Amino acid sequence: MSRFEFAKMQGLGNDFVMLDCMSGQPVPSEQQIRAIADRKLGVGFDQLICLQPGRPDTAVSMSIYNADGSAAEQCGNGVRCLALFAQRMGHVAAPEFGVFSSDRVIQVRVGDDGNVSANMGVPLFEPDAIPFQAEALRDWYDVDVGGEMVRLGAVSMGNPHAVVPVQSLLEAPVDRLGPKLESHIRFPQRANVGFARFASYNEVDLRVFERGVGETRACGTGACAAVAVGQRQGLLANRAKVNLLGGSLDIEWKGGQTPVWMTGPATWVYEGKIEV
Repeated sequence: MSRFEFAKMQGLGNDFVMLDCMSGQPVPSEQQIRAIADRKLGVGFDQLICLQPGRPDTAVSMSIYNADGSAAEQCGNGVRCLALFAQRMGHVAAPEFGVFSSDRVIQVRVGDDGNVSANMGVPLFEPDAIPFQAEALRDWYDVDVGGEMVRLGAVSMGNPHAVVPVQSLLEAPVDRLGPKLESHIRFPQRANVGFARFASYNEVDLRVFERGVGETRACGTGACAAVAVGQRQGLLANRAKVNLLGGSLDIEWKGGQTPVWMTGPATWVYEGKIEV
């Protein structure tokens, strides 16, 4: 049994257990992660994030784990919380710095207003880069889900996303189609599944079924994915407000090979210790 000191943080209700592993605190095992994730017997979280030493070109690094113990490549709301966490723990003083995550460096800016901005990188639409099984790159794909044809856009924001356009967010088939698309054979690494209502040229309403977690109150990379897909289809402007169950994010993408910038709140909830 091990003791872990942690902070609980959230971004728009997307909640995290943050571990400071800069000075030797170990990363929990998969079994320990699942135990900490238990909302009745542990702490509960959508993702567990470990703050770790940086590389020569970054101040810090992060590793991300889903509630089922699986590793995740990216987490938009999580990297905003990590930026605030790194400052509060005294590891970073500058308002703008780099965070290494998985295969990329994410630049973050911590504002005085409680908001944090993050450069989430260039969206990738090529099927092999997502990865998504398709014969060729298309704007929309028709996917057979148990005999039902579902139209979706596919994109990587450092992690795989499906974006399903819907007419009503309340009636979106999140519980029915979310788990089926998340583990669909055409997504070999599974996928985060967004159900998007493109409300206007500057606004989109979104619900997300996250890979390894289920539906969450917010998903930062999911918001970026919805804007990238919507803008590619001519449905959204370069800057759009994404309304999630937990609140709104500001997403900006100028198209092409430019990065997506995400801005939204990050909140410290409490700190504690747990033995698992």
